[in-house]
Amino acid sequence: MAIKALIVEDEAAIREMLSFILQQKGYETIEAEDYQDGLDKIAEPYPDIILLDWMLPGGSGIQILKHLKRDEMTRKIPVVMLTARGEEEDKVKGLEVGADDYITKPFSPKELLARLTAVIRRVSPTVLEETVDVQGLSLDPSSHRVFAHGEPLDMGPTEFKLLHFFMTHQERVYSREQLLNNVWGTNVYVEDRTVDVHIRRVRKAIEKGGFDKMIQTVRGAGYRFSTKQS
Repeated sequence: MAIKALIVEDEAAIREMLSFILQQKGYETIEAEDYQDGLDKIAEPYPDIILLDWMLPGGSGIQILKHLKRDEMTRKIPVVMLTARGEEEDKVKGLEVGADDYITKPFSPKELLARLTAVIRRVSPTVLEETVDVQGLSLDPSSHRVFAHGEPLDMGPTEFKLLHFFMTHQERVYSREQLLNNVWGTNVYVEDRTVDVHIRRVRKAIEKGGFDKMIQTVRGAGYRFSTKQS
């Protein structure tokens, strides 16, 4: 799955350049041109990283950053501030509010990509398609394989995506609608109950070794992936 980056930048030329650079490296990009547009596009399925300009029409990047950090669903999304401001106090303010890094314009594409990769590796390593292992249940996004204590497991592509989402978002309850948005996407019409069918298939596929017990049904709320007993 491609890393999804939201670019919030009011200068069209810079925004398009950033989008082009990231797409060349395999990122999926979403663009926003002002404060309100940026807020509107921070929605499920959420971006994996946000490039956020300091000064925006209608508000500021700092205001958006504060909004992100107040919301439980978005507070962990890594944010890199993009700005022409080079003063030390501005950098400190951005980092204190919750920015993960700060890049001052102008910058080179090589520097931008290196800083983004470093932030993602530090904050959200799973989106880099690195192998995820949970107590012997191992999922490798690059080869599209799942293993239970070293033994290969067989599952379909949708079940694989669902399991990958669960393993990288542990200990949180997700409703059927949230799972649909994050795994299937917002542009696909699928009934809520379809999630239940795929959950059963995932459980069946990983029941070897008792891993199926990690996908827990939370009555009236949805599903949770947890290594703890419900």
